[in-house]
Amino acid sequence: MSYQLPMFPLGSVLFPNTVLPLRVFEPRYQRLVDDCMAGDGRFGVVLIERGSEVGGGDTRFAVGTIAQIAAIADLEEGHRLVLAVGTGRFEVDQWLPDDPYPLAVISELTDPLTPGSDLPIVETEMKLRRTLALMSEAGYDVGDTGFELSEKEGVAVDQLCALAPLSPLDSQRLLATDPSPERLARLQALLDEEIAVLQHQLGSG
Repeated sequence: MSYQLPMFPLGSVLFPNTVLPLRVFEPRYQRLVDDCMAGDGRFGVVLIERGSEVGGGDTRFAVGTIAQIAAIADLEEGHRLVLAVGTGRFEVDQWLPDDPYPLAVISELTDPLTPGSDLPIVETEMKLRRTLALMSEAGYDVGDTGFELSEKEGVAVDQLCALAPLSPLDSQRLLATDPSPERLARLQALLDEEIAVLQHQLGSG
């Protein structure tokens, strides 16, 4: 089933089951937030492929994440802080005119992950922790590394993808892959590459 959804193009990727803080100041996105709050509180988040979301005219990827507004706080100068949570993935069927803000007709994507699928979550978590430790040793600011993963496999997969220090394009490729062994295999390969680079960097240093 397809339906229309307000869209918020960004320079970063939102995964389901993760939190997105947004500082909203552009008038058209202020309008988007007002309309969402008057409805079911949902909007779509997509990664910008080319261009900038400021003023429109950007090119966007087709696979994104539905965000549910959880809280709103008023800031100075009329700005607002919007806290949203990713709830599921979608694919854009058709982009509509950006009037008064980006809109699209979308179809929700199902995640064919079944309980007991025996995904290599622990192995992937160890690679992620190793990557973050090496980054910290190399002087990068990795923030709080004391994360805990959900016991639910599907949620844990999304958390690992969101926590991984990847480029937006690599994150987009993961988002477009169903939560499955293939997604974790791609994530592990990316982490292995990062570990190799960091080890070389530290060894050279």
